[in-house]
Amino acid sequence: MKRKGYIVKFVIFAAIAAALYFTGGFTGSLGTKVDLSWANISRILLLIASAAAVEQLILFILDMLHPENHRARTVITLSANLVRYAVILVIIIGTMSLLMVDMPTILAGLGIIALIIGFGAESLITDVVTGFFILMDNQYNVGDIIEVAGFRGVVSEIGIRTTSLTDTGGNVKIINNSDMKNILNRSDNSSKAVTDFPVPYDTDLRALEKNIPAMLKKIYDENTSVFRSVPAYLGVQELADSAVVLRFVAEVGEADIYSGARLLNHDIFLAMKDLGIECPFTQVDVHNK
Repeated sequence: MKRKGYIVKFVIFAAIAAALYFTGGFTGSLGTKVDLSWANISRILLLIASAAAVEQLILFILDMLHPENHRARTVITLSANLVRYAVILVIIIGTMSLLMVDMPTILAGLGIIALIIGFGAESLITDVVTGFFILMDNQYNVGDIIEVAGFRGVVSEIGIRTTSLTDTGGNVKIINNSDMKNILNRSDNSSKAVTDFPVPYDTDLRALEKNIPAMLKKIYDENTSVFRSVPAYLGVQELADSAVVLRFVAEVGEADIYSGARLLNHDIFLAMKDLGIECPFTQVDVHNK
């Protein structure tokens, strides 16, 4: 659907550009002052349509690429972002040059405007500079799972000014590059899915522990796509009020840290029931003298 939109927009802008070209988009001459004749206006419209068509064509080509490497995906998203800014800049400068012949004056004016904007948009410049160093230092790439400011998600886009993160619920958080501090990049590391399972105090723990290795091996064999190795039994985690709490840990990829924990809970619960061990409920002993 996204690619179809690029194609439709490209065809529309290309058709507009062609129509303007054949209706005199390049006829007439410029004066020394602002020229608002039809010939000049048609040139401006032709410039806008042509630039927009080129933009849609480039974005379509970039969207066709699906590299597995996270660094390559980062370059693609950043290139798409740069294309959008470049097209806007080309349209602005081209329009001014068509309306005003004196290009040195235009460039000088742009320099003054840039200086004014620089003083008034310090945070914008900080975002751009920080984004540059983030890319150069290879701190994270598109597709990486990172955690920043308490938000955990997949890097869906890295732009000149901002970075977009998408969490497991599909929520997108857009963060200014200057605010990307104390980043925890978890993509290159294995994660641990942890399950604490309570068993009654009257459970024969020695007999249960003899069955645990076979139980965990069976769980692993049935879920090799999630667990990277056989889940481990770490022992007694806690002597709670009404139960002995056993801890189990499984090595998973960062993307499966939550689903892996749910799966481990599910399978251990069913395996314990097969062994005749029920989860205890809270109990209170009352002693009367």
